[in-house]
Amino acid sequence: MSHQTVIILDFGGQYNQLIARRVRECGVYCEVKPCTTPLAELRAMDPIGIIFTGGPNSVYLETSPHVDPEIFTWGVPVLGICYGCQLIAHTLGGKVVAAAEDSAREYGKTETYFDTSCKLFKGLPGRGITWMSHGDYMEEVPEGFILTARSEACPNVAIADEARGFYGVQYHPEVNHTEHGTDMIHNFLYEVCGAVGDWSMSGYKETAVRRLREKIGNGKVLLALSGGVDSSVAAALLAEAVGNQLTCVFVDHGLMRLDEGDEVEAAFSQWDIRFVRVNAESLFLEKLSHIAEPEAKRKIIGEEFIRVFEAEAKKIGQVDYLAQGTIYPDVIESGAGDAAVIKSHHNVGGLPACVDFKEIVEPLRLLFKDEVRQLGRELALPEYLVSRQPFPGPGLAVRCMGEITKEKLDTLRLADFIFRDEIAKAALEETMDQYFAVLTNMRSVGVQGDGRTYDYTLALRSVTTTDFMTADWTRIPYEVLDRVSVRIVNQVPHINRIVYDITSKPPATIEWE
Repeated sequence: MSHQTVIILDFGGQYNQLIARRVRECGVYCEVKPCTTPLAELRAMDPIGIIFTGGPNSVYLETSPHVDPEIFTWGVPVLGICYGCQLIAHTLGGKVVAAAEDSAREYGKTETYFDTSCKLFKGLPGRGITWMSHGDYMEEVPEGFILTARSEACPNVAIADEARGFYGVQYHPEVNHTEHGTDMIHNFLYEVCGAVGDWSMSGYKETAVRRLREKIGNGKVLLALSGGVDSSVAAALLAEAVGNQLTCVFVDHGLMRLDEGDEVEAAFSQWDIRFVRVNAESLFLEKLSHIAEPEAKRKIIGEEFIRVFEAEAKKIGQVDYLAQGTIYPDVIESGAGDAAVIKSHHNVGGLPACVDFKEIVEPLRLLFKDEVRQLGRELALPEYLVSRQPFPGPGLAVRCMGEITKEKLDTLRLADFIFRDEIAKAALEETMDQYFAVLTNMRSVGVQGDGRTYDYTLALRSVTTTDFMTADWTRIPYEVLDRVSVRIVNQVPHINRIVYDITSKPPATIEWE
């Protein structure tokens, strides 16, 4: 089954993946491509529309990323967002300049007025709040364009050449701060591009199963199984595609939560699937000894995972493919093309250069977390697996700051269990999407009994999110935090202070390392 496709051309903005998320929420398939992607490759995708993202640059600088004007001759509608809007204006003969401090430079929530006769704003209120983040200004718009939105500070918040299907907005419709932003994207897709809404998880499942069968043929597949949502869904998808050609290998690296290794083994023992558990705690802890830098930890763990899988593959005999539960946020945060590396994921940026497999298979690579959960339900996975909160592949290694020891891991394991236990007792699991404890490398003075202590500070982290690309910190009731704090300092050795992380993503990431 082929899908209508929208191309999102990435110019380096911070909200770019949210655009993709919004497009897919509207039932339209899309892919994010670097702005340096050759035109021939883009055209071969036969897009029904193209979206230019925001970016940190100024279009009038020669060093800034630009686009070949040929793209405007294809007869394909284009929507430019922030930098993308200015890029349309600049490329098609308009003039973009740096805004004066007291005029058209805008940041944050801005009251905006819309021309609702424009297809982009069809059926929407004539006034609303948009999220601005631009320091440049379209002093002249290109020939054929009209102004379709304004604010008090800026007369050209949005532009349109409806005859050719070209639209630009200075604000970010993809963020929740912009009222009716998703509706605007929906209008571009359906009113301008002629989308029919043929993107769904049921359709994706059928396509993915067919493609996996075509790729793998009679070959054998080893799946790196962590027991988390992503690898569990990947296991179910591969099992449906290739059946007993699949072996799932769970590497217990000694960096799991309390009793988690046994829980994973028990869960998968009920499946009609080849499951192998490898106890490799001593190997991983030896490799991580005296390593404090988080990127180094991730790369060591990524390489050791591969080496363990290679050893298991030899026992199975002639395994052609290594399968992973890599998802879109993993790829994005590990950096692609000119994108910045936020953190290397052990299954992406943490992979060694040499891998002893014919190919790596990543059937979830283009899916966001909530789409993975939807796919899991399509595959009839039990809800406790589908809705399970994420756990990083490097495990507690990236929640234990600084050098790692078994003693520190055991301390963190118990503290993390108490936090999760109190959340469960308060019936708050449904109000948060990921919650965990972090053992910091900071020590401070405390008093326990009548004596002075000098022990670790533990951080608690909980977030709510839909796509794990952005997240807000959870407002856990004070009385619950109090019970967690009291239990941990009384029951867990070497912790004498508890703090709660109230930072959203961005600017922070969900994990600390």
